[in-house]
Amino acid sequence: MTSSHPLTNRASAVLVLEDGTRHTGRAYGAEGTTLGEVVFATGMSGYQETLTDPSYAGQIVLQTAPHIGNTGMNDEDSESRRIWVAGYIVRDPSRVVSNWRANASLDEILVRDGIIGVSGIDTRAVTRHIRAAGSMRGGIFSGADAALDADEQLRIVQQAPQMSGQNLSAQVSVDAPTITTALGKRIGNLAVLDLGVKQATIDNLAARGFDVHVMPQDVTFDEIQAIDPVGVFYSNGPGDPAASGDHVALLRAVLDDRLPFFGICFGNQLLGRALGLGTYKLPFGHRGINQPVLDKSTGRVEITAHNHGFAVEAPLEGTFDSPNGYGKVEVSHIGLNDNVVEGLRALDLPAFSVQYHPEAAAGPHDANYLFDRFAELVISTQKDAK
Repeated sequence: MTSSHPLTNRASAVLVLEDGTRHTGRAYGAEGTTLGEVVFATGMSGYQETLTDPSYAGQIVLQTAPHIGNTGMNDEDSESRRIWVAGYIVRDPSRVVSNWRANASLDEILVRDGIIGVSGIDTRAVTRHIRAAGSMRGGIFSGADAALDADEQLRIVQQAPQMSGQNLSAQVSVDAPTITTALGKRIGNLAVLDLGVKQATIDNLAARGFDVHVMPQDVTFDEIQAIDPVGVFYSNGPGDPAASGDHVALLRAVLDDRLPFFGICFGNQLLGRALGLGTYKLPFGHRGINQPVLDKSTGRVEITAHNHGFAVEAPLEGTFDSPNGYGKVEVSHIGLNDNVVEGLRALDLPAFSVQYHPEAAAGPHDANYLFDRFAELVISTQKDAK
């Protein structure tokens, strides 16, 4: 008996990697051609939060979990105003939506937002290949485009831009400032540089007593000072930190003014560069909600949410001098899978950062305390200034 379900009767689709590797499957979501850096995310759940994370701009995301779409899509769990992934790769899309909050299927939303995907391929094989060869450019060709000559498809993929050297902040940032009012006892105005901020981050900062001013990525230091901030926050975001010189210069002005600073993910890389450290591209990055990290100050191992393809170069042990003259610095957190720098702390300035996501939508929440740590830093700085 032949199935008549729309997901099993979709047009052909092919995933083509820049090294010539090809995987044939079925169209999922919109049809056509899309290009980007192919990366894998290891979360067993939270695909709606992944799709709407602006850090994934320019990337074709492969879900290592085999069953995707089981809980559909809802109006509550999106982390930003739209889906940002350049493309989507899944093995077995769910044919049934089973969640009381769902108001659409994942396939319907992918079609609505024009996100081109592929299903029915061996995602385990693709993941193992990327782990061995490194993240690489790829393309999904579906519908009529799946019939393009294989050499032509490969040529199109190989002409796509590399992730290294790309500044993607302007694509994901807000155009005008927005304000989220503090909950509970108010601490003051917080300037959040939107490099791809997630809604859960804004909510967590507001819950700590900050009036959260989300500001465009091209904001000036004078515009930040105009809100009389008690601190500055740099969000997560896509792209190569080495291509974000303006954001580094802005952060150096923040550090020179001794404003309390907290950065996450891309913000961690930019703090590293502001301090005078280098950054580099990881072979296949960290993406998922199950990454073990050591907090050196407590000795505690946290399971954390990651989404980064670049990292900071710094000595893992002891303290060192900031090459840019900001005093002593230490690596505060270390990734236990591969000893990647996962956090920085300036010892002579009120500034720290982590490479992962303490807001962790959709979990885990082991690192949520970092928002409390930042609030305490701001309050202590205010007391010292009196």
